[in-house]
Amino acid sequence: MAQANSGRRTGNLFFAFAPWIIFDVIASPSTWEYAALAGLVAAVALNLPDLRRGSFKVLEVTGIAFFALLSVLALFLDRQDLYWVERYAQVLSSAVIAVVALGSLAFVPFTEQYARESTPREVWGTPAFQHVNRMLTLLWGGVFAATALLGLLAVHTSSGADWYNWIIPVVLLVLAVRVTERYPDRVRERYRSVRAGP
Repeated sequence: MAQANSGRRTGNLFFAFAPWIIFDVIASPSTWEYAALAGLVAAVALNLPDLRRGSFKVLEVTGIAFFALLSVLALFLDRQDLYWVERYAQVLSSAVIAVVALGSLAFVPFTEQYARESTPREVWGTPAFQHVNRMLTLLWGGVFAATALLGLLAVHTSSGADWYNWIIPVVLLVLAVRVTERYPDRVRERYRSVRAGP
């Protein structure tokens, strides 16, 4: 059951990040408009079932708004006016996720919205559940903040762009996925052993 929940938990998060990943893969100075449109289509298509049920998740709504805004800018503004978007598209997307993730800690950690889908309702208010989601949200916010900074470094350096834009961010994402899969079960076991006592 723990493994099934872990798989579902990371699967749900993958779908949440998929439009942003699509955008980052496609976006470049000459293709960011297509990347924004692809991100918007993916965000709407992947999240339509949730939206129809009235289940609004902060990362999903932010994704739709972000990609819709970029698509509108691409339609109505001249390329000259959008030079900053061309140059910083990937940095912007990572920074937006980081701000949303870290900002959600003041309300409901964004990972909690996904964790509730694979966790019984009676668990939602427990200290273990709340601790796990605060830590995972902090982790993902930190990963995307680091990715934004790496992207900024890539824009302003003449060498190592592949390392800053792809290799290090991919390693960070893989590590975050691994932690997301394993950390909740470890915390749950720790809380059980404390409650059981010596």
